[in-house]
Amino acid sequence: MTEPAAVKRTVSVRERIIAALDVDNPAAARSLLDELRGEVGAFKIGLQLFTAAGAAFVREVAESGVKIFLDLKFHDIPNTVASAAVEAARLGVWMFNVHALGGQEMMRRTVSAVDEVCERENLARPKVIAVTVLTSLNRETLKEIGIETPVENEVGRLAKLTADNGLDGVVASPLETGLIREAVSAKDFLIVTPGIRPFNATNDDQKRVMTPAEAIAAGSDYLVIGRPIVQAKDRVGAVNEILANIGSDNQ
Repeated sequence: MTEPAAVKRTVSVRERIIAALDVDNPAAARSLLDELRGEVGAFKIGLQLFTAAGAAFVREVAESGVKIFLDLKFHDIPNTVASAAVEAARLGVWMFNVHALGGQEMMRRTVSAVDEVCERENLARPKVIAVTVLTSLNRETLKEIGIETPVENEVGRLAKLTADNGLDGVVASPLETGLIREAVSAKDFLIVTPGIRPFNATNDDQKRVMTPAEAIAAGSDYLVIGRPIVQAKDRVGAVNEILANIGSDNQ
């Protein structure tokens, strides 16, 4: 695993931006990749594009040298998730995620299966992270599904469970980074944060958000940014505006 402190010393802020390829076809995704390659550190492929383009597209992009965060949020019985995780590793992705609510056996078996196949087949081991509480949820929506715990407490609990079972980090709102650092003592625990919105953007369906500068200052290691970049008329300009918001000294 990579120590967050080392990430902050040696990786530029530009490289810590993950642009979300939230489009509905591979042609549109390739256009974004061509336009933003070198402007951001990695790209996220989520459920929409994966369903439209398939695993072969993920492999194609990964083999071209682009870092891919495969955001499929695996959540099933332990054997099914572990098997899917092995296939994600074989695709060559840089990082993928599971749901922490799948429980400790699911997470533990996933890490074990990925470690084993990467060693046996001489694959680069992807980072395995877990979703805590989706940034579209708040206390009211948690209550709807029977979770009475406040959001921040639930995030902290799930982050600790994730770390205890050997995963590399979590996906969480930037509002909870401080709580996660308190809950997890490991210095090499990554925090990947969606819910990033520049001052001039709407929140859309995200409820727990921060600006890029606020998220970096709070301790986020990687920022997942979708619509503010993808839907911009000048996408490279949008990236540069985000970097300016964070501060040119950190680039």
